[in-house]
Amino acid sequence: MALAHAILAFLVDRSSSGYELTKQFNESVGFFWQASHQQIYRELSKLEDRGWVTFDPVPQAGRPDKKLYRVTAEGQKELTEWIGEPCEPPPGKEDLLVKIFAGHLVDTEILLAELERHRQIHLEQLSIYQQIEEQYFGPPERLDLKEKLSYLTLRRGIRYEMDCVAWCDEAIAMLS
Repeated sequence: MALAHAILAFLVDRSSSGYELTKQFNESVGFFWQASHQQIYRELSKLEDRGWVTFDPVPQAGRPDKKLYRVTAEGQKELTEWIGEPCEPPPGKEDLLVKIFAGHLVDTEILLAELERHRQIHLEQLSIYQQIEEQYFGPPERLDLKEKLSYLTLRRGIRYEMDCVAWCDEAIAMLS
């Protein structure tokens, strides 16, 4: 996924400043798509150059004008075309798996400690996702389409974390 499309997806429903966009990004898609504040601002500039976003200046006392970005018709067209294109699963790149693959070179306790550490990280992320699920989503059958789509992305995160914990448990049991 291009960062451009993630930004367009946010702005299609609501105008936002770069700061607001970064905050929204980090609180939602930031769980599975990382982008720094600087990357988002650079991308907004590129999107503006392409004619996919524009902004309305908002005067601020004693500070430069705030820019409220919004998607143009051309930007929405680009986003809908992109959604309709096939995408490939991301290539797997997991340091932990390389460590396990070559783990015969170290004491098993080192591997077990790393597996326990990863297990804890995934349990903590799972807990965050489950709190979001409980706080923001009711029964799926009562959700409108937009809410269902947000819920499905959250559910993917939950299932991913659950699988990671289960795999760590399996690996720890096998190596213990």
